[in-house]
Order: sequence, then structure tokens, then C-alpha cells
Amino acid sequence: MRIVVNRTTCTGIGICEGIDPEMFEVQADGKTKVLKGDLEDDEAVEVARDAVERCPTQSLRIEN
Repeated sequence: MRIVVNRTTCTGIGICEGIDPEMFEVQADGKTKVLKGDLEDDEAVEVARDAVERCPTQSLRIEN
């Protein structure tokens, strides 16, 4: 599984970065970059799901 960001709809609010700054980073252009996209364990999946659920612009998704 992997988490991806839609940089077209992302506004860089930074909730995801606040959840896990090792997985997400808001860049200088105001868009989020996924630093660790591959979800290799259950903990990473849970963190990613939390970020997906809390993203106000619905710019994050988990893919298989």
C-alpha cells in the first residue's frame, strides 16, 4: 500500500505534516510532499488513514 497526494487540490494546510512530519512535508510552494509513501507496516497504515480522514481538501488517498 502507498499514500499519495493530489497536488492540484492540496492547499498546504499542514494537518498531515502535524500528524507525521516523517511521512509528510509542506513544501515552499505550499503543497504537501509525501516523504514516505510506501506503507510497510500496520502503524504506517493507521497514520496514513488518519491523515486521509483529516485532510480538509481530501487531497490524500491510499492506493494498493
